Amino acid sequence: QVQLVESGGGLVQAGGSLRLSCAASERTFNAYTMGWFRQAPGKEREFVAAIGRFSGYISYADSVKGRFTISRDNAKNMGYLQMNSLKPEDTAVYYCAARAGTVTRIGTSYNYWGQGTQVTVSS
Repeated sequence: QVQLVESGGGLVQAGGSLRLSCAASERTFNAYTMGWFRQAPGKEREFVAAIGRFSGYISYADSVKGRFTISRDNAKNMGYLQMNSLKPEDTAVYYCAARAGTVTRIGTSYNYWGQGTQVTVSS
């Protein structure tokens, strides 16, 4: 079992930045692909970004490409999502997820999920 805990969410003005962190309990964190997803009120959960076990493969949703950067530090069992040039439409609960497989944008393919952290972008 991998336990994931997100942090770093908050309220920010449009154009601002936030850095989300995901702390993993598993010492073999490097055995897992890590992904970030988000869910806005009244909307379905959507893929944001994912990173392979050793950062060799990264995928972004078109809506965040060029603004968000996903990264990980396997030595610290940590994952990150740097979010720049935030827009009001980025407002959502952001979830960290992990899976023992290759990078995928399909949320149901991830086995482990954090509790989520709220990101609110004001206009």
